[in-house]
Amino acid sequence: MDASPCPLDTEYANQIAALLAPPSPQTIQEYYEGLIQKEKCHAVRIEINKEHGKGVFSNRKFEEEELIFKDQILVAAQHSSNKVDCFVCSSCFRFIGSVELQIGRKLYLQSLGLSVKKECSHQIFSNEKTASSSSESQNEDDLFFQENSDNAGQSSYEENSLSKEVLESLMNSKLSLPFSKQFVLPSIVPCPGGCEEEHYCSKVCADSDWESFHSLLCTGKSSCSLRQDAIVKFTEHADRTNDIFILAAKVISFTILRYRRLKQSLFENSKRPSLHNSTNDSNLYLLLEAWKPIAMGFKRRWWDSIALPEDMDSCDEALFREQMRDMAFSSLQLLKEAIFDIECAPLFSLEIYGHIIDMFELNNLDLVVASPVEDYFLYIDELPSPEKEEAEKLTGPFLDALGDDYSVCCQGTAFYPIQSCMNHSCCPNAKAFKREEDIDGHTVIIAVSPISIGEEITISYIDEDLLYEERQALLADYGFKCSCPKCRKEQSSR
Repeated sequence: MDASPCPLDTEYANQIAALLAPPSPQTIQEYYEGLIQKEKCHAVRIEINKEHGKGVFSNRKFEEEELIFKDQILVAAQHSSNKVDCFVCSSCFRFIGSVELQIGRKLYLQSLGLSVKKECSHQIFSNEKTASSSSESQNEDDLFFQENSDNAGQSSYEENSLSKEVLESLMNSKLSLPFSKQFVLPSIVPCPGGCEEEHYCSKVCADSDWESFHSLLCTGKSSCSLRQDAIVKFTEHADRTNDIFILAAKVISFTILRYRRLKQSLFENSKRPSLHNSTNDSNLYLLLEAWKPIAMGFKRRWWDSIALPEDMDSCDEALFREQMRDMAFSSLQLLKEAIFDIECAPLFSLEIYGHIIDMFELNNLDLVVASPVEDYFLYIDELPSPEKEEAEKLTGPFLDALGDDYSVCCQGTAFYPIQSCMNHSCCPNAKAFKREEDIDGHTVIIAVSPISIGEEITISYIDEDLLYEERQALLADYGFKCSCPKCRKEQSSR
């Protein structure tokens, strides 16, 4: 592969090397002790050894199916293609608004030609108030079916299309569904910066997201027009290519904002006459400190480690990896135009960008939040007669229009700092599992077998029911060969 196309890789080589250097065992231990204290995950601890690196160990006994810990999100994003189906808080990923809004909004966006198979244009989402602002109140008995010849190719919606007026009434709260008050969702809180791409379940979530990420990535009135345009171009490129770039942008925004807060705190505490008197050494020290939560995640260059498509010949591997690198560089250039900060310039090197992307490939759990729409229709289906028949007169057409996609959950990718320390086993004693009460994006780790005090807590990175050779091939993408008890036993019997 040719030399990096990014000049910052050479200009800031020393700073980049410092950022990518593995943290010392003491630094790792201190960081996770502080994090566990903050998140109150006292039932576990992080240990480090030369063979496996970090690992999560139990501080007490756990029974099968018992909750071990909940891990808060460090960085996460909803998949672009999932935004048609699910309207959620941009910080904690709880569903927001109402059951009616969730159903009406999804069907309305599908009527505009969007579906779960297509990427979402964020301009569409900026028009929800307009789309639902002019409907008059209607008689519930005359609401439903209307021919719509503009929806070819949308089989479920086309076959059971509902009028625009019905959907607007549903989104406007002018039409209420029976028993929906049993499924109350948080009210919608707008973005503090005034953009219409992000929405929240509370002011706490809105303020937290603004301070941690969104203040640099907002396209609202608080941003200059040039930055707005640049962010839009970056987002559109990510939607077309790989929305993992959105996560990388959030990591860089997170680190820049932490850097600025650390610098301001240092200035206030030292009572310096000017922030401009800081040296390159002190800037690097602050940048390393700001980067520390990200430094804890294992990472490599994305284009070097990404798995090849199954149908690709090995002779095409070099070209494929070069194309992945060039795609990442195109994304980085767009992001740089939007939020570049000269004091944090190493973050905009292709080397750093590639490692950030790979961190999500190697250390993430899928972000999944069950839909209250599914719960609502299951509730209706389980009503006793004649209540069920009466309710279905109103709910039935909406369920028919939604089709098999009525139960689609919120889906995305997230980095969870404690979960990322968990090692793999093909016979794990824990798993990520959402219980009925888990209604946000935080990961939940449950015991699948009894766990003793001091025992390592493991999960499976892959389907552990696969054959030995298949498991080892998949795990090679993570950079290791598994030697868990199951693999040792199967290898010895071959």
